[in-house]
This record gives sequence, structure tokens and C-alpha cells, in this order.
Amino acid sequence: MTTQQTDETAIAKALEEYYFKGSYEGDLNKLNRIFHPGTLLFGDVKGQPYAKTLDEWLDVVANRQSPKDSGKPFEGDILNIKVVNSVAIAEVHVKAYDMLYHDFLSLHRIDGKWLIVNKIMSGISQ
Repeated sequence: MTTQQTDETAIAKALEEYYFKGSYEGDLNKLNRIFHPGTLLFGDVKGQPYAKTLDEWLDVVANRQSPKDSGKPFEGDILNIKVVNSVAIAEVHVKAYDMLYHDFLSLHRIDGKWLIVNKIMSGISQ
């Protein structure tokens, strides 16, 4: 059995290693290690509705210049993590491409690993 603090640490490490680094580098292998295959992504970007399956989003990531290669600033910050048993919510900021994304990530511990199972986000120009 894990403790809440241990789970929060594990989630933070997974987000740093796979979500933030994978997003920054455009590394699909890292992103696939943190996202459940059935993940859906919803929200808005610059006030426009946004809805994608994980495969659709990964295709966008694969076919764009990565934030790392763009030379523009990138920053990932964990604002908050809440854990209840095998589920959690992480609130994060991602600064990339002159945008600030405010994400709410739903996570589930599956086979001992924390995976993002849903992403709700809002992106605004900076």
C-alpha cells in the first residue's frame, strides 16, 4: 500500500520525466509512457474549442517543431496534486510556443504506474 505523499512524489516524477520532457522534446515514447491509450483531451486554445483523442494529439506533436527545437522558452510547473486511493488530479502550467496552457490532468494508478487518463486544458497567448 502506498501513502498519499509517496503517490504525490511518484506523480510529480512521472509528470516531470514524461509529460513535461516529452512535450518539450516532442518525444512520443516519453508521452506514451504517461498517457493511457484511451485518453481524451478537451478544452480551448485562444478561446476556440479543442477536442482530440490521444492519437490525434500525438500526431500533432509528431508533425510540429518541438518546443526544444523552436528555441522559444518552455516551462512546466506543477501547481497542485490531489490523490484519493488510486486516482488523482494534477493541476499544471505549461509555457510553450508563446502560450500558457493551464491543464487539469486526471490520473489513475494502473499496474503500479500513474497514467494520465484525461486532459482538460485552456491555452492563452502570452
